[in-house]
Order: sequence, then structure tokens, then C-alpha cells
Amino acid sequence: MRIVFAGTPEVALPTLAALHGSRHEVVAVLTRPDARTGRGRKVSRSPVAAWADEHGVEVLTPAKPREPAFLDRLRDLDVDLVPVVAYGALVPPAALAVPRLGWINLHFSLLPAWRGAAPVQHAVLNGDELTGACVFQLEEGLDTGPVYGRLTEPVAPTDTAGDLLDRLATAGARLTLDVVDGLEAGALTGQPQPEDGVSYAPKITVDDARVRWSDPAFAVDRRIRAVTPAPGAWTDHDGQRLRLGPVTPDPDGPDLAPGEVALAKHQVHVGTATDPVLLGQVQPAGKKPMDAAAWGRGLQTAPRFA
Repeated sequence: MRIVFAGTPEVALPTLAALHGSRHEVVAVLTRPDARTGRGRKVSRSPVAAWADEHGVEVLTPAKPREPAFLDRLRDLDVDLVPVVAYGALVPPAALAVPRLGWINLHFSLLPAWRGAAPVQHAVLNGDELTGACVFQLEEGLDTGPVYGRLTEPVAPTDTAGDLLDRLATAGARLTLDVVDGLEAGALTGQPQPEDGVSYAPKITVDDARVRWSDPAFAVDRRIRAVTPAPGAWTDHDGQRLRLGPVTPDPDGPDLAPGEVALAKHQVHVGTATDPVLLGQVQPAGKKPMDAAAWGRGLQTAPRFA
């Protein structure tokens, strides 16, 4: 089949590579326009655009996929199907109607759970023990279309969102290719999503990533893992953000009030509403990540986190 692949971040690359290496023809990629990133605010290509450049695949970067020039090009390409992985923009009905078989989306949850932009982060934040991925028919509703295939993936107690997303991206690439093959053969029928069990996963903000030390230790642990690596957990230290890597709840640690910090030669504990947590890596503003114990040894007095 003739395919245009829609995606933007690195998590989309395993599926793009799998489709490109298959018998199907990836005639172009659709991705978000070049953007300014990093401290230097340099203009950079999306990971999907950079991959396509390296492999000689046409790159389409409309500001919005309803633009007439983009719709005309999509029609000119005579596309059978558009698989999507984390494209990052709403697709209007005019674009959905162009490919012969429409658009399908790889979504990293067991739909109808965690519809929305951040399903993996919300699964970790809420302590889900099992998650997965689905490939479904894209339609106007938010992740509401019929499902063609799904897979399950256990959530380990120490998984960060990044760990889990990496595994789902790899497994999801195989799932997407299987669905594309099945659609080509006419062997798949989408299954409507059940009405029960719907939940939503809105985008995680920087404020969401701020640690609430008044929460129980298990909730502090989940929040930090849910926002690792992005946007990254943080707490206030002397009016600046101190970024935090994953922590370890320590029932045998010192008795501390929420946000109270205990410094020792080889470890740093912080109090929560229940047990304290043992800090792992920290990153002070303007510095590189470092071991929490090394950071603590450089302080004159123990801080208290708000």
C-alpha cells in the first residue's frame, strides 16, 4: 500500500522504520513544522523529519493539516492509508477522508482508558499495574474510533514514563505493521470501544511535575516517575527549581515532616505525609545532574522543600 506516515517525536520512529522496511511504500511523512528548541533557541527538525531526510522520504510540514496546499498534496500522492503515532495536531474531516482506508492511530493505552495526550504518564501517575497499546481508526472524536488491534504491557514498580513508553513504542511498531497488513488483506474489522471504563489523560504540565511533599510516599514516587524524563519532576530550593530523578520510599528512614530534608554522608532523605523518600539524582538550576548525596554535601544546612 501507499502510505503517508504522520508523527513527530522519537517515540514515532520505531513504527516509521518498521513501515519503511516492509513491503508497503512510505511515500511521505507528515510532521510538525521546524521549531526553536533548547537554550540557544535553534531551529530544529522534528525527529520524524530528520529520519525522513536521511532516508530520502518527502516531508510535509503544514502548520495545520487543514491547509488546502497540504490536502492537495495528500490527494496527489494517491495514498491508501495514513498511520499516526504522536503527530501532535488535530486532523480535520477533510484530511481524514482523503486516503482510501482513512487514518489509523497507535495510542499507548488500553482504550477506552486514558484517551488524550499523555496516556503513559497518567498510567504511571495513577499506579496502573497493566497498560498497553491500541491501533484504532482515527475519527473526529478524541481517541474514540473502533480498535483494530491491541497489546498489553505490565507496569513495573520502578518504571518511569520513559521506560514504559520505550517498550510500548517498540511493541506498538509490530502491532501497527500487523494492522496495516490486515487492512490491506481486508481481514480486519474495527471493534467499537466499550462505553464503560473511559478515562482521560490530558497533557502533563510543568506545574503537574512539581512534587507535593504533603502526599504519601507512594504518590510522590509515582508522580516523579510519571514525569520522567519530561517535563521532569522538580521542587523549590532557595527560589529556584531543583530537578529530581526517581526516588525510593524508605519505611526505615528517619522520621521527617513533609518537605523536611535529612542530609547524611551517603544519602539524602525527604519527608512526605507517610514514610520519607530517598533521593536519587538531582539537578540544581544551571548545573548538570548529580548524585543527591554529592549535592547534599555541598550545602551548609539542610533545606526544607515547600
